[in-house]
Amino acid sequence: MWYPAKVTTPATAEPVTLAEAKRHARVDSTDDDDYLTSLIAVARSHVEKYCGTYLATQTIVAKADAWTDFARLPVYPVQSITAIAYVDANGDAQTLADTVYELRDAAVVLKYGQVWPSTQSGSLITLTAVVGATSVEPAVKHAMLLRIADLYETRESGDESGWTSFDSLLSNHRYY
Repeated sequence: MWYPAKVTTPATAEPVTLAEAKRHARVDSTDDDDYLTSLIAVARSHVEKYCGTYLATQTIVAKADAWTDFARLPVYPVQSITAIAYVDANGDAQTLADTVYELRDAAVVLKYGQVWPSTQSGSLITLTAVVGATSVEPAVKHAMLLRIADLYETRESGDESGWTSFDSLLSNHRYY
């Protein structure tokens, strides 16, 4: 079982620029640039949680109960694995050598002839990885722009009980 991933190094770049957000929200002045910039981060975070995928490059740490959990990682997309740490059967902290495993899309698998090491009973295995899309689909980007403009224009809660353009644009980009 995987435990919720935690971001240890947040995103430094967003998939939507301030200029794109201003153009979509029809804003001509610089008065609300800081506010729009914060809405871009809010929209990205919302889409990431809605789709179950990371859009901007960031580093996460996730913990698993067993090596079998690595057959399906809890985060997507994974750009690279920084480290896999565990406590061995003797109680010593270890880092798994990258010669033992390889990243295959949303899984970590053993390389030919390798075996998973024994772990101390009850200990967790820690995955540190760089995640995030290298490019964002136009529909996902447009959904973010819709959310940004909506948050900018309304600035209060509205009825979102029905199926929206936001939902439609993201429905094919969810990772389960």
